[in-house]
Amino acid sequence: MRIRTTVAAVSGALALSAFAVPAAQADYEPKPASDRAAAFAAQAPADEIEGDTRITKVVVNGGKALSLGTTAKKTITAEVTATDAENIYEIHSFLWNGPGDKPEEDAIGFFGPDNPTGTCTVVNATTTTCKYSIEIDPAGMENKIAGTWKLWASAIGNDGDSHTNGVAGTTKILRASTLTANASPEPVVKGKTITITGKLARANWDTGVYAGYSAQPAKLQFRKAGTTTYTTVKTVNTNSTGNLSTTVTAASDGYWRWSFAGSSTTAPVTAAGDYLDVR
Repeated sequence: MRIRTTVAAVSGALALSAFAVPAAQADYEPKPASDRAAAFAAQAPADEIEGDTRITKVVVNGGKALSLGTTAKKTITAEVTATDAENIYEIHSFLWNGPGDKPEEDAIGFFGPDNPTGTCTVVNATTTTCKYSIEIDPAGMENKIAGTWKLWASAIGNDGDSHTNGVAGTTKILRASTLTANASPEPVVKGKTITITGKLARANWDTGVYAGYSAQPAKLQFRKAGTTTYTTVKTVNTNSTGNLSTTVTAASDGYWRWSFAGSSTTAPVTAAGDYLDVR
């Protein structure tokens, strides 16, 4: 089941109710996973512990950020490990974005996994790990929710104990970026001035197109022909339309490129090297 993003915090809180975990009961009797999921009806608590169930390890997308463009859907993976003396009955999770640590109050965007209970493996007598695939669709994204996303997770023990954590893990969903580089004139006489231009753009999820990214630092780098390492020559900021331009003195044959380290909302990118023949 996938939950698309929403910009309304109230709507988000209501939609999150589908993932709520009921408090443990003394007469708890396990039900089929589908029935349990259907019974989640009240809230998605931020952090709640009943008994000895504990979420012990969470890995989101292998620890890597996700770069998301304007059209192609991508998948984020999540692994949640939990323990209980009676082992784990099931684990639920979803990604959400918003301030604080309480998705039922703070969420302004969220995505749930296609399989609410994931694919689970019993590690040993007390430990289970569940894996999830969460599809991220650019059509459900807005620029204001680029950056850090949080993984809500809830584990339920076979004895009815539970542990819920609103921020069990984090990952970054960033606006994809593009960068070009061009060195001219070419060929050029050694000692003459050359101009290196380029453009930094990033995905605009609000409009569905890429647009220039202004006032951002980009490193101008050079790799001499016959070598494998680029060296930073200088740093230049993009202009109001994302364009880059600077001049240097031609010294030897080699490749020129721009490199952008990324920002809190935008993925890093490095342009392909443009070869310049110096004579």
